[in-house]
Amino acid sequence: MTQTARFLSALPGISGILVTPFDEQDRIAPARLAPVIDRAVRAGVHILVTNGNTGEFYSLTLEEALSMLVATAELVAGRVPLVGGVGRSVAEACRLATASARAGCSAIMMHQPPDPFVAPRGMVEYARRVADAADGLPVVLYIRNDAIGPATFAALSQIPAVVGVKWATPNPLKLAEAMAASDPRLTWVGGLAEVWAPALCAVGARGFTSGLINVWPERSVAIHAALEAQDYAAARLLISGMKPFEDVRAEEMGGANVAGVKTALRLQGLDCGHARPPSAWPLSPDQTARIAAVLALQNP
Repeated sequence: MTQTARFLSALPGISGILVTPFDEQDRIAPARLAPVIDRAVRAGVHILVTNGNTGEFYSLTLEEALSMLVATAELVAGRVPLVGGVGRSVAEACRLATASARAGCSAIMMHQPPDPFVAPRGMVEYARRVADAADGLPVVLYIRNDAIGPATFAALSQIPAVVGVKWATPNPLKLAEAMAASDPRLTWVGGLAEVWAPALCAVGARGFTSGLINVWPERSVAIHAALEAQDYAAARLLISGMKPFEDVRAEEMGGANVAGVKTALRLQGLDCGHARPPSAWPLSPDQTARIAAVLALQNP
C-alpha cells in the first residue's frame, strides 16, 4: 500500500492532534512527546497531526513549526500516517507544506486563514498555492468558519490535491450543504472532537479529530469504534465519561483548551510543559481538580 493510500484509508478514523512540548526556558522540547506518541500508537489512533491547534500552532514561530515537523516525523517513525499542519501567510504555509513533504509526512492539514479580510475566492487561491507547494501530498482543509458558502466548497473540492475536510463548526446543516456542493470523493471528518462526533457523524463526517488522545487515547478509540458500529448509545455513554474534561477545555473562551491537556499530562507524569500565552495557564485549582477527577476514571 502506498503512503497516500494508507493515509486515505486512515482518514475516516481518529486524527490525533499532538501537543507541542515546551521546556522551562519556553523552548520547544519535542523529545517529551515520545511517550505520548507511543501510547497513542499502541492504543490504535489512526493518524497523528503536528502543528495543529492543540499543538499551539499560532504561538509557534515559523522556525519552531518547521522543527516540530522534522522532530515529530522522527518520533512517529512511520508507524501511523503523520499530517503536518500548515498556515498563516501564504508564503509561510507554502514553506511548511514543502517541509512536510521533505520530513516524510503523509499529508498536510491547511488551517483556514485567520485574516479578517478573507475573500472566499481568495481562500481558493490560497489553497491552490499551498497544494502546489506540498510536492504531491494530499491536502485536508481545516474549516472553522463555514460562512465561505457552498460555492466556495465546490471550488475547493476541485483542487486535485484536496482529499478531505476537517469540519470544525457546530452547524450540521451547513455541513450537509457543503458536502452536497462538493466533489463526492472528499472525506469529511468531524473537527470538534469526541463530544460533537455523533452529531457530525450522523450527517456524514466519518471520524473525528481529538486532543484527548494525548491523555486518554483508549477512550477515543473506543468512541470511534462505537460510532463505526452505529452504536450511538455506547458512544454517548463513553463521551459522558470524558465530557467534564472537554468542559474545562471550553472555558475562558476556549483558552483553557491546551492548558487542560497539558495539565492532564502533568498529572500523569508526562510533563509537556506549559501552555503559551494567550492560552490560560496555569489552570485554576477548581479546573485542575475536575481534570484529575476525569483521569481517575481511567483506573477506577
